[in-house]
Amino acid sequence: MALTLYNTLTRRKEPFDPIDAANVRMYVCGPTVYDYAHIGNARPVIVFDMVFRLLRHVYGAHHVTYVRNITDVDDKINARAAKDFPDLPLNDAIRRVTSATEKQFHDDIAALGVLPPTVEPRATEHIEGMKALCEALVQRGHAYVASGHVLFDVSSMPDYGTLSNRSLEEMEAGARVEVAPYKKGPMDFVLWKPSKQAGEAGNEKSEPAWPSPCGISEPGRPGWHIECSAMSEKHLGPEFDIHGGGIDLVFPHHENEIAQSRCAHGTPVMARVWMHNGFLQVEGEKMSKSLGNFITINELLATKTFGASQWHGRVVRLAMLGTHYRQPIDWTAERLLQARATLLDFADLLSGVDAAGEPNADVVAALSDDLNTPSALSIIHGLAKSAKRNPEGAAELRATLEFMGLYGGETRDELNVGVEVATVDAAKVDTLVAARLAARRAKDFKESDRLRDELAAMGVALKDAKDPQTGEIVTTWEIAR
Repeated sequence: MALTLYNTLTRRKEPFDPIDAANVRMYVCGPTVYDYAHIGNARPVIVFDMVFRLLRHVYGAHHVTYVRNITDVDDKINARAAKDFPDLPLNDAIRRVTSATEKQFHDDIAALGVLPPTVEPRATEHIEGMKALCEALVQRGHAYVASGHVLFDVSSMPDYGTLSNRSLEEMEAGARVEVAPYKKGPMDFVLWKPSKQAGEAGNEKSEPAWPSPCGISEPGRPGWHIECSAMSEKHLGPEFDIHGGGIDLVFPHHENEIAQSRCAHGTPVMARVWMHNGFLQVEGEKMSKSLGNFITINELLATKTFGASQWHGRVVRLAMLGTHYRQPIDWTAERLLQARATLLDFADLLSGVDAAGEPNADVVAALSDDLNTPSALSIIHGLAKSAKRNPEGAAELRATLEFMGLYGGETRDELNVGVEVATVDAAKVDTLVAARLAARRAKDFKESDRLRDELAAMGVALKDAKDPQTGEIVTTWEIAR
């Protein structure tokens, strides 16, 4: 099946046709390293890791370049550094914050089964590229210098707003536009700005600064949008195949990236395909610290804060992939419980089984249809049921799960990390087990699966086996360890 992807730029699903099949190129906006990444940040990391895995499978691992950046120059980083290390020079404090936060981010997402990107550039390593883009935009008449700033002239780009599909008036009305007397137009955005010095506007310490472009005498630092344009150009060229990120980045960040990159190089596109994952809510509400439902990846992995449990990274990954990437996702304890029950079932089935061959072709076909992970997981459940009847199918199941980053040889005990031994009502368990067996005999597999998940949520592990004399399925149970 041909690979098709939904393109935010055209608002339709299209066959994917790379610029160069020998070097398929993808850029995804990475973290701003000032604090622990939250579960909303985890979604694009997992989604585009899945895209990366699929591209590697289709085109070959050595023919795909995946760039995910690190933003290490930002107002939030400056504020955090000044707060946490008040006695250090700001630049030293910033290095402390960004180094520690970047390491924590890498540790956390590795636990989610995420592959390292091909290249992971840091913004501070690409300042010269940002300055070169500023110079090119001024020379081409798309940017101007005012009061120590370099600003993009939105009026110079007739089709500005195409990605977000909004007019200038709509964008201005919906945006928090900075009002500044030196701007020609209200939507003009900063490419480069002066760095505040110690004692200026209440600053106790000087902000990070570099020699400015475009004849500006005072030192400065880049705006946010120009960073990604410079890093993607350096590692993928002025035009590449896929640009990804969360739906919240469509405007203004991605819209402004397109404006900078296209106008600096005179190209018709920056990326051919723009992919965006949907929002994440927690138990039906927007995640926020004020609501007390702000959850970091690290808290899910290392503490008992959400659903009174600690969760293995594969469980978090499966829970994320259960919803199509473009749809909003409601993050619930029940979702995690169901994902853990599924992986416990797989772990029992795959114990002692080696991966063999390629991932299942139907699963690959489902993923090739705009990364349809719910369909792929439905097929995987079918593979698991078949493998229970015919153990020879377990090798293909393992290969498929490994391809999706959902299995790495974890045992039941490892997947049950943080789960305390439970006490249960044995009579109730026996009743539910009997009901599940009756549902299986009636071939009501949906009800059988529901009862299995209910038992797993109670902390009960099931073991199905054939009675050697009658050939009928017999189910035993134990409290999960």
